Amino acid sequence: MMNLTETTLNSKEIFDGKVLHMFHDEVALPDGGHALREIVRHPGGVCIAALDKDDNLCFVRQFRYPYKEVVLELPAGKLEKGSTPLENGKRELMEETGAVGYSYISLGQVYPSPGYTDEIIHLYACRIQAVGDSCPDEDEFLTVERIPLNKAVEMVLNNQLPDAKTQIAVLKTKLLLDSGKI
Repeated sequence: MMNLTETTLNSKEIFDGKVLHMFHDEVALPDGGHALREIVRHPGGVCIAALDKDDNLCFVRQFRYPYKEVVLELPAGKLEKGSTPLENGKRELMEETGAVGYSYISLGQVYPSPGYTDEIIHLYACRIQAVGDSCPDEDEFLTVERIPLNKAVEMVLNNQLPDAKTQIAVLKTKLLLDSGKI
């Protein structure tokens, strides 16, 4: 099997932001040549597919500035230092929707754009145990919706849910529910 590994020769930070950190790296290619790579370092994220007793998923609508549109997606957020991805997911679900989950299962990890970022999004599914008041971050404005899982699958297939993490979590949740694992 051919070695495909690229080795970092040097790395220069070109932007140090609150969430994103950008680097310009020089790498050695497998054939001995050199190339430049622009990398966005990201702390990672988490996404929760939370099902109520009637198999409705808990969604949020919020304005996503890079796209200049309101996006319908599953509750999600960036990982905070000092907490596991699951702890972060539980916190995001409660903050954004007011829901408290139980019977969490991992749906795996997603590399949303491996060509230029090291971001990893951890996906989970759970059942909703209780719902209280949401308490989003002070700069976060959203509305909560419940959508039947089967309808959400149709929405994925009809390109009505463009968010990648949401698509993957919805489809995996459906497959696991149908196989009796949720």
